[in-house]
Amino acid sequence: MKMKYYIIIAIVIIVIIVLAIFRPGKGEALNQLTVKVERGEFEILVTTTGELQAKSSVDIMGPTELRNSRSIRIRNIKIQDLVAEGTVVDSGEYVGELDRSEVGTSLKDLEDELETMESQYLKTQLDTTMQLRELRDQLINLGFTMEEKQIVLDQSKFEPPATIRQATIDLEKSKRSFDQANDNYSLKVQLAKANMREASINLDKASRKVNELKDVISKFTIYAPQPGMVIYKKEWSGQKRKVGSMINPWDLTVATLPDLSTMNSKTYVNEIDISKVKAGQLVRIGIDAFPEREYTGEVMEVANIGEQLQNTDAKVFEIIIIVDQSDSIMRPAMTTSNQIITNVYNDTLFLPLEAIHNEDSLSFVYTKSNKKQIIVPGEVNENFIIIEHGLNKGDDVYLSVPENIEKFKLAGEELIPVIKERERLKEEERKKEVSKPGKNSQKPNGQRRRPPTGSK
Repeated sequence: MKMKYYIIIAIVIIVIIVLAIFRPGKGEALNQLTVKVERGEFEILVTTTGELQAKSSVDIMGPTELRNSRSIRIRNIKIQDLVAEGTVVDSGEYVGELDRSEVGTSLKDLEDELETMESQYLKTQLDTTMQLRELRDQLINLGFTMEEKQIVLDQSKFEPPATIRQATIDLEKSKRSFDQANDNYSLKVQLAKANMREASINLDKASRKVNELKDVISKFTIYAPQPGMVIYKKEWSGQKRKVGSMINPWDLTVATLPDLSTMNSKTYVNEIDISKVKAGQLVRIGIDAFPEREYTGEVMEVANIGEQLQNTDAKVFEIIIIVDQSDSIMRPAMTTSNQIITNVYNDTLFLPLEAIHNEDSLSFVYTKSNKKQIIVPGEVNENFIIIEHGLNKGDDVYLSVPENIEKFKLAGEELIPVIKERERLKEEERKKEVSKPGKNSQKPNGQRRRPPTGSK
């Protein structure tokens, strides 16, 4: 009984092993998958990742006097406090605070300078008063002396001629001294007025600097210029300006208040695809945070000059896409997925890219009727390729290389001249492009070969 039981178990194990060894593998099943050639609308898409931003916004700025004043020289000011990004504020509500430490030191220096100018003004005033008083006293004394000389001359009319002559000379000297002192006094008065004017100007200038800086410091508390949602400003490096960041007189923006009623998606397109993108093209837009929502848009701006983003080697071109719809869930800096529709073929044949195989300059497919069919491919998008010649709607094509490909018969050899002619025209066009001024005959490194393009 036990022997019979063991025999049954051994037979079951052997059957399982045989089935495991000779059962068709998963890869074999995949090799036999087929797909039918379809006919219909075919879109050429350029897919990019973008970032939402408001079409227009109002900057929340530090004191503009830092930029316009010639007397205040402050290069960098730190943001000491800032409300959380996304805070909804009303007009006049608190937004942030700038650090006063550096300007406080400048204010102390200016106040010291003002005290010096006040002392200088007082000193000039006292010096001028004393000098002019002394000159006035001197004029009075010279007037008395001149009067005395006149009396002596009057009393000497009965004296000898020599005595009269001497009295006359003394009177003339006295008049000359008086006139010189009077002229000197007039000049000293003008000089005193000039000195007082200069001291007054210096005092006013120092006072104006102090008052101007105090007025600027009073504006270091930042308030919203209008209602809106506070969004942190992005630096040129891509980092957001926040607490601890620096502003300067040439860039006083602390944050922004975007107009959320009209949004753009800012994105970048690789230099390989930029020739396909034009202003006015339609765009399908999705927001990564809300994948169930779908929007439409239009390409508004295409940059003429490429740029190189940080941490990348590829050159890209900036694209601005305006979003047609307005939605309360949209916020600046949200990530968007953009499908730019660069071309649409309304009635054409197409297949998945996986079904197309290449050998030298020929493209072909493996059909279910055991043919290695040569085709003329056209435009491609992310998943499919247009079939211009070689197949018909409904033809069954293997998605991958099938088994026993040596049994497949080559078909479509009559298309080879068409393919060669197309290659010749493409080569001529390439040579024309290379011969144009400013064109480099070498292809950029890493540029992948594109399949032949078709016509509408």
